[in-house]
Amino acid sequence: MDSRSKEPLFHLTKRGAIPKGKAMAIRVLAVVLALIVCAVITGLTTGINPLEVYSSIVSGAFGSSRKTWITLQDVSILLIISLALTIAFRMRFWNIGGEGQVLMGGLGSAACMICLGDKVPGPLLMLLMLISSVALGALWGFIPALCKALWNTNETLSTLMMNYIATQLVLFYTIRWEVPKGSGKIGIINQDSHAGWLPQIFGSKYLLPIIVAVIVTVFTYVYIKYTKHGYEVRVVGESPKTSVYVGINLKKVFIRTMILSGALCGLVGLLLVGGINHTLTATISDGRGFTAVLVSWMAQFNPFAMIITSFIIVFMDRGAGEIATRFDLNQSFGDILTGIILFFIIGCEFFINYQIHFRKKDRDHKEA
Repeated sequence: MDSRSKEPLFHLTKRGAIPKGKAMAIRVLAVVLALIVCAVITGLTTGINPLEVYSSIVSGAFGSSRKTWITLQDVSILLIISLALTIAFRMRFWNIGGEGQVLMGGLGSAACMICLGDKVPGPLLMLLMLISSVALGALWGFIPALCKALWNTNETLSTLMMNYIATQLVLFYTIRWEVPKGSGKIGIINQDSHAGWLPQIFGSKYLLPIIVAVIVTVFTYVYIKYTKHGYEVRVVGESPKTSVYVGINLKKVFIRTMILSGALCGLVGLLLVGGINHTLTATISDGRGFTAVLVSWMAQFNPFAMIITSFIIVFMDRGAGEIATRFDLNQSFGDILTGIILFFIIGCEFFINYQIHFRKKDRDHKEA
């Protein structure tokens, strides 16, 4: 039997570096194809003009000044969490505990606001909120890192399990601090005195998270790319054996990096409790700790690219809500469209990184 007949129809090979323009063209094509598929599905299942649906998505994110600010605020919160996780991801430490670290940061802020709100001056209270939020978030990162360093535990499972512990702690203190008693929720903390409410920048309650996100983005980029600690993180991520060979202490790098990652997530808890919601619930993070994993991966751990990926996800999420409201559709329909678009965006990375080679028929075989 001819050996050529045993060859597969196609095989894959890893691409070398391709021009940035070509990679961008592939991504743009993926988005265009996704929009076409979404339009077809919308027309077939609902009978609604797809252009009206797309218009409502834009309106949901930028339909008014308030919607625009909320969109930018949501992008900022998601971006900070994504950056926090990326610091750990760059050393191949899979921190899936962003949700719990944010909750613990929020718990620290809420505890200070409730227990010290009428006992210490405002600036000191905010300083204590900052310290407690960052410290508790760092603690929730430190524990899995310590287990990894001492006993080589699976960090994916340990960080994930820490989320459930954090959720139960928040639920416990929600009942302890509930107002009024029996309501099952804390309510707005210090609604009359505003003690512990973070200051508004230039009179805007939306601007502080955006400023913090800009600072954290620049910090993360500089930390990873230009500092000694960032160099160690990159080396550990690329080759643990090489890092040991050059004298890098893996245990210290694990612990130090996860403390920083958890601390940044804890900072988000401060922003959510002290600056945005002024209350604490077990769902205050709204799943962003898990969404941030997708944001980081889609951006290939590039801090500035995460601005774009965070924006895409928040834009589509807010648009999904607008679709449900305007056309009286289930929220899930908007989520389906979001999922299709994200599927195409993620899938296009395959064609950027790999090349498909189809089997070539022998010329003599054709002639026969």
